[in-house]
Amino acid sequence: QVQLVETGGGLVQPGGSLRLSCAASGSIFNLVAMGWYRQAPGKQRELVARINSGGNTYYADSVKGRFTISRDNAKNTVYLQMNSLKPEDTAVYLCYVVSRRAGVRADYWGQGTQVTVAA
Repeated sequence: QVQLVETGGGLVQPGGSLRLSCAASGSIFNLVAMGWYRQAPGKQRELVARINSGGNTYYADSVKGRFTISRDNAKNTVYLQMNSLKPEDTAVYLCYVVSRRAGVRADYWGQGTQVTVAA
């Protein structure tokens, strides 16, 4: 089993910044991808950003140019730097990792951390 611990959420004013961290622990093997989803009430869960083991990244159009995803493989940690935050960024942000062991894929989710952007 893999456990994900998220930190960094909170309340911030429009235009502000937050940095989310997600540290993986437990039976860690090959983490082929790591990323962040978000979900707001009444909306479908949205992939915000992801990064694979080779460092290739993906960003949703709504956050491109404002958010940056990175990872520290030695620490099994993924980060999401969020700048120029907007009220529409308000959501529960969930860390997501994909691991592979002996050719078997397993997906893991964090508990989620609330990000609220409001004046």
